[in-house]
Amino acid sequence: MKKKILIIGSNSFSGSNMINYLLKKDFNIIGVSRSKEPSNIFLPYKKNLNKNFIFKKLNLNKDINKVINLIKKFKPQYIINYAAQSMVSESFGNSEQWYKTNILSQIRLFNFLYKYKSLKKYIHFTTPEVYGNTKKWIRENNDFNPTTPYAISRAACDMHLATLYKQFNFPVIFTRAANVYGAGQQLYRIIPQTIIKCRLGKKLSLEGGGKSIRSFIHIEDVSDAVFKILMKGKNGSSYHISTNNIISIKDLVLMIARVMGIDFKKLVKITPERRAKDYAYLLNTNKIRKTLNWKNKISLEKGIIETIDWVDKNIKIIKKKSIKYKHKA
Repeated sequence: MKKKILIIGSNSFSGSNMINYLLKKDFNIIGVSRSKEPSNIFLPYKKNLNKNFIFKKLNLNKDINKVINLIKKFKPQYIINYAAQSMVSESFGNSEQWYKTNILSQIRLFNFLYKYKSLKKYIHFTTPEVYGNTKKWIRENNDFNPTTPYAISRAACDMHLATLYKQFNFPVIFTRAANVYGAGQQLYRIIPQTIIKCRLGKKLSLEGGGKSIRSFIHIEDVSDAVFKILMKGKNGSSYHISTNNIISIKDLVLMIARVMGIDFKKLVKITPERRAKDYAYLLNTNKIRKTLNWKNKISLEKGIIETIDWVDKNIKIIKKKSIKYKHKA
């Protein structure tokens, strides 16, 4: 009998790629997202779709009872939750919406799940932003120091789940990945946005001159890590998913421009740094590497070339879409 797994936030970049990964494994999968499925170019699983996957359009804020009824009927042994109101700077003006989606609606789900006896693993795909700016490589037990409403909302949810583990042995495991990229990512993210603006001859706004540093990790490496955590991770634990290589946003844009044969100075315009932007998220990944025998395999250079190829193959569709973030209440 195939294992049953529910993916919440199935239309997200990470969620859709995880479904694609799991379709090659021994799973029956139900995907849940608040929006209808987007264009196939953003859903890699469409190429490998089979009878083992079903999609349900359900919103945690509005349809929590339907989600719970779905769980009762489907009876998944595993749940991976990618759903969250993301974006950082926008969370200042609409903080209550971030708190509703990322805390209140999630807790309504947890109120049911911690009593759901059939659940073997609940993977909560959270964020390193709960740590705030890091000045050194940090481990999973580092204190939280969120600096934005978005990060506060994620930290509060994480802390609630940690309490459920301590008090009720709820089988939660936390994953924190930084910074995920690859073909099919939302167009407003820095790597696809840079590639698109190079192709269309448009200016790229480089906030603060691109001084902040990040470690970029390919989505396929992330899905592989999450699967290992799902199968062999320890309940109540957190796992960092990242690379050991860091690069400034400026140097990242320089790399993309060089690969695409574009003059960096003609591509970018320097704009003010966004409010409360953390300079770095330096995640020590020794835990997952040593205990679960995971390693990242795809280099940044290879991943960027692959993403450029994805943009070029789908440029007619991409040109018709906005590359600006659109807030959904």
